Amino acid sequence: MQLIDLQAQYQRIKPDVDARIQAVLDHGRYVMGPEVEALEARLAEYVGVQHCIALSSGTDALLVAMMALDIGPGDEVITTPFTFIATGEMIGLLGATPVFVDIDADTYNIDADLIEAAITDRTKAIVPVSLFGQIPDMDAINAIGERHGVPVIEDAAQSFGATYKGKRSGGLSSLSATSFFPAKPLGCYGDGGAAFTTDAALAERMRELRNHGQSAPYYHPRLGINGRLDTIQAAVLLAKMEVFDDEVARRAEVGARYNDLLGDLVKTPKLAAECTSVYAQYTIEVDDRDAVRAALNEAGIPNAVYYPVPLNRQPPLYSDVAIPISERAAERVLSLPMHPYLEIADQERVAEALRNALKK
Repeated sequence: MQLIDLQAQYQRIKPDVDARIQAVLDHGRYVMGPEVEALEARLAEYVGVQHCIALSSGTDALLVAMMALDIGPGDEVITTPFTFIATGEMIGLLGATPVFVDIDADTYNIDADLIEAAITDRTKAIVPVSLFGQIPDMDAINAIGERHGVPVIEDAAQSFGATYKGKRSGGLSSLSATSFFPAKPLGCYGDGGAAFTTDAALAERMRELRNHGQSAPYYHPRLGINGRLDTIQAAVLLAKMEVFDDEVARRAEVGARYNDLLGDLVKTPKLAAECTSVYAQYTIEVDDRDAVRAALNEAGIPNAVYYPVPLNRQPPLYSDVAIPISERAAERVLSLPMHPYLEIADQERVAEALRNALKK
């Protein structure tokens, strides 16, 4: 059993993946080849926005989105402390200050009710993270942003394919960023990411920023980065898009089955009203995590902890703010095997091993 089984997926789509990679090798346009443009069109249509900018990673997608808004020294960006470091890292790298707001105890997403109190005259953006595959309350967050004239950037690195009130993650705010790291619900075979927007001017700015700030050959009106997506990765993602809707449905089935198997044992993921999840991770809470992990390891059950240290307790981003729900979650969360090809028997084996672990 694997935590995430990428080989099972590859065997399903092997002929298409291999053919698309061979096509790239044949035409030789390894950087910004035709597959990149085709992927951008496919993803923009899927999300329901006008513009998709393919990028070299989800981290670079966040960076370019913030750079497009001219975020820099002296600015503040409101976000959650309970996420992967890339979210806060990009804020800090630009010289801005991350302002951390605690999470909702059930969804692990930023608590929208706490955001407004954190806004100051230096707030330049709000960056909610769609954690573990579920989208936060974007209507409430967007309304706060509109009242204060502050743009919202959805960090959709873990939620591509999920929906909120019938709309897909990535198309719920003026800007969004997602990741195609191999372990993501839609992942390539290396690093990759994308930014989405409905704003043509922001889209053009991000296209320039990903290519060294270039607007015409060797003319650079702004400083940018080397953030281009490799053509081979675009080819892989185009192949994966052919089965993605089916995989999203399978993820929902696996998540629901886990809920049925584990609901009487531990705290299981809760879906907010009118939300779906792609279960980038299936995350439970346990009391004595170290002991439970040791027992699961002994039983051969893969597991992981996302995330043991909140961002505001990380040395480069340290901020002594009150985040009791995030800190409690960081001490208790545990992620179990989760992917579209997880067999029922494997889930039952996980449930049995967890039941035994909790008895020890």
